[in-house]
Order: sequence, then C-alpha cells, then structure tokens
Amino acid sequence: MNKYLKWSLVGIIVLISVGLGIRAFMPRENKDMNEKSTAGRKGKQPKGDLQVRVYVVEEQSLTDGIYVSGSLIPDEEVNLSFETSGKITNIYFKEGAYVEQGQLLAKINDAPLQAELRRKNAQLKLMEDRMYRAKALLDKEAISREAFQEAEANLVALRAEIDGVKAQIQQTELRAPFSGVIGLRQVSQGAYVTTATSVAALTKTSPLKVEFSVPERYAGALPQGTPLTFTVEGDLTSRQAQVYAAESKVDPETRTYTVRALYDNADRKLVPGRYVSVNLTTRQYDRTIAVPSEAIVSEMGVDKVFLCKNNVAEPVEISKGLRTDAQVQVLSGLSVGDTVIISGTMQLRKGTKVKVNKK
Repeated sequence: MNKYLKWSLVGIIVLISVGLGIRAFMPRENKDMNEKSTAGRKGKQPKGDLQVRVYVVEEQSLTDGIYVSGSLIPDEEVNLSFETSGKITNIYFKEGAYVEQGQLLAKINDAPLQAELRRKNAQLKLMEDRMYRAKALLDKEAISREAFQEAEANLVALRAEIDGVKAQIQQTELRAPFSGVIGLRQVSQGAYVTTATSVAALTKTSPLKVEFSVPERYAGALPQGTPLTFTVEGDLTSRQAQVYAAESKVDPETRTYTVRALYDNADRKLVPGRYVSVNLTTRQYDRTIAVPSEAIVSEMGVDKVFLCKNNVAEPVEISKGLRTDAQVQVLSGLSVGDTVIISGTMQLRKGTKVKVNKK
C-alpha cells in the first residue's frame, strides 16, 4: 500500500506542474494574437511607400451612349385577302416581286356581276330617255310635277344600283394597297377562296423601322429626330436612322421603354426581321471632369477618391454623375490639375505614403 500511495502522489505532482506551465504560457500566446489582430484592424501598413498609378484631372467631353439590340420591322405589312368569296380566275403577280400601289394582283370570277351591270346599263338608257320626255312634258304642263319627280327618283335609284354592282365587281379584284414586296402565294388559280383566305403577304420595305427598347431611365429622353446608328448581323456597315416615335408608357414587366426609328432603305438591301445592334447618343457633356472608375472608393454610402499630395494620400469626398464603361463623371470635389490615385485604393488610408509608378 505504501508503494501504491507513493506513485499516486508523484502523478498528482506531475499533473499540477503541467497545468501551471500551460497557464503560464497561454497569456503570452493570447497577448501575441491580440496584438496581431489589433494591428490588422488598424490597417498596419507594410514597410516602404505604396506603389501607385495616378491620373491628372483635366476637362473633357463625355457622351452618354446606349448600346442595345433591336429588330428591323416593315413600315407596313398586310396579309392580302379578297373582300368576297369566289373562284380565282387569274393571278397577276410573281412571288417575291416588287408591286406598285393599286396594281391588280388577282381576280375572282365576276361573270354574273358583269351580266347584271350590262342589264342595268341598258335600263339606264331607257330611264334617261323617259326622264328627258317627262321634262319636256312638264315644261308644257302636259304632266303633273308629281309624275316628273317619280321619273326622276327612278333614274336616281337605278344609277345607285349600278354603282352597287360596280362596287361588287371591285371586290372581286385584289389590288396592292401600297407599294412593296409581295411574298409567297398561298393559293392557286382555280381555287375557291373566302374572305378569310390569305392569298399572300405584302410588305413595305422602304423605309424600314428600327425597333428597340431602352432602360426606363431614358423614357422621354429620346425626342423625335434623335439620330442613331445601327449595324446588322454579318455586316459591319454603319447605317443612319432617326427616332420618329416611342411607346406611351414603360413596360411594367421588363421596365423598358420601346422606341422606333426610321431607316430609308432606298436600295432595299435590308429586309424586315433582321437583328440589329443600335448605338444611340442620349446626352453630350462638354468641358466636364471625369476619373477612371477604379479610382472611386465607396464606404458607408459615401463616394471618395484619394489625391496624391507630396507623395501622401489624402481622401476627398465627391459626388458622381454620368457613368460610362471606363469613367465616372465627377460633379463636385475635384478640380482640374488634381492628381488622383487610381491603383491600390483598397490599401490607402489618410496619410499613407505613396510612390508614383510612372510606367
């Protein structure tokens, strides 16, 4: 028992010694870690001056441009159909050809109507003779005025009936409502058609409309006559167009504003439906100040840049304006000639010593 008790006491003494050693070591280790953490929070700077690139502020011109995609649509387009039913007796157009306004394109059988027109024209000759005689008799007071008015009314009614037959005959003719290119026909000669039958599509390709949508912030900022340029897929030729109309409201689903421009397409090389890339200038700012976008640092809702003064970084609060792909307009906070730091901005603090990299 004495031997067992002896070794137990030795073990307890060893454990107590180890515990005291750990306790003595931990404060020093925690102290070192705290010092490192505090140095990190304070933004401890590395030894030596920070290498930076700078930009010297000067007046320049800025353009607020829009680069969007769009489509070419026809100035006018219609699916041609007859105003009455019947069998097609003739087709006068070639598919894909250019036709003039009023040109006869197709014809429905009108033989019964032509016969009716000839009969009424014959009656018209007889009615006009009766009217002539009635007028002569009225001048001689040989007939009453009532009889003369009845003959006159019959003549007017017959002429109206003739006009009605002529209108029905016109409905058997399919004519181009405007000049344009006619598409592929959907019927053949001898086919029976109704008013719902589509014969072919007629498209007015000169001018063409360029339709595109812009973000809602540009709503109302593109008045009639605003110029733009566009290119089509597979052709880098820049073409000119002018805005002529815009939608009356912003699309609540896409938050975009639809605009249309006119392109004359005098050579009719472009066809509707093609994809286009639109380049549009909305606003032009002359003699303004701008800095590269990477120079701006935003913290807690405040925008600032760092100026290089005597190789020391000095923060300056600014207000921003127009943003382009590479630059941001500065409305206040900077002056012409200021040297703005444009690299290493996340490492800068007030008073940081810097060295300008002139490469």
